[in-house]
Amino acid sequence: MADAGVPLLDIEELAGTVHIGIIGGSGLYALDNLAVIGAVYPHTPWGHPSDHITICATSSGTKVAFLPRHGKGHFWTPSEVPARANLAALKRLGVRSILAFSAVGSLREEIRPGDFVLPEQIIDRTKGIRPASFFDKGIVGHVPFGDPFHAPLASLIAAHAGALQGAAKLHAAPDRRATLICMGGAVVLDSHRVAPVPVVIAYQMVCMATDYDCWREEHEAVTVETVVATMHANKDNAKRLVEAVIPDLEVAVKDIEGAFFDKIRGAAKFAVMTAPEKVLPEAAERVRYLHPQYTYAATN
Repeated sequence: MADAGVPLLDIEELAGTVHIGIIGGSGLYALDNLAVIGAVYPHTPWGHPSDHITICATSSGTKVAFLPRHGKGHFWTPSEVPARANLAALKRLGVRSILAFSAVGSLREEIRPGDFVLPEQIIDRTKGIRPASFFDKGIVGHVPFGDPFHAPLASLIAAHAGALQGAAKLHAAPDRRATLICMGGAVVLDSHRVAPVPVVIAYQMVCMATDYDCWREEHEAVTVETVVATMHANKDNAKRLVEAVIPDLEVAVKDIEGAFFDKIRGAAKFAVMTAPEKVLPEAAERVRYLHPQYTYAATN
């Protein structure tokens, strides 16, 4: 249920009005530095999202959607997270750009616990563990995935590296090219997988290193206590980074026809390979939830 005192809103009344989305990873379950307007908990064709999506507002009135990936209280395991429902709900709200925070283990000495990383690529070892596409069960689609993250958004975030406090650093291209290695649970090790391309959203993961995982044999083993302590510090820096990034992001996402979206605009228009007369009606309806402007099935 939504937090006490937070009104439950109708997603269809908000549809198209919320352009910025924030997904919180482990330890980041709320953005208490933004004013809360209400919350939505829609039922999408892929089920409900991880938890209620909190609708916040910036000082200028811009709406921001916040969704805790694992739910408040952390009750979804990585392989159980309803990723498709999460993205579908955010897309329905009108979200054009997502900062997705994620707690990760570092695989490089120079990326220390507490540091943030903006990955450019993915090595996905989660195939077969969870649904991987919005196109299935009666509709086949192909979308480009050579660049899984949105470079203009990464650059915008990197420009605000100074928002991080303490000894934390933000590692980003071109100085540090990073690969996210998604395990069933290169540069950082994660247990999540992303699939933003079919929904056509400018998407960038912000990886928050909590530990060195298990590869540093000459050092003490990672403990839950140290990971939790680092997660707490990361949470505060994540909020600072969001607060610093949002003013520039507000401007960038305002114009869907602007240069910020050049590389992803229209990516889903010709994605469906199935002949219109072969597309199952229920499959077409599912995808139309994401892209109501396109007709993927034959019409009588």
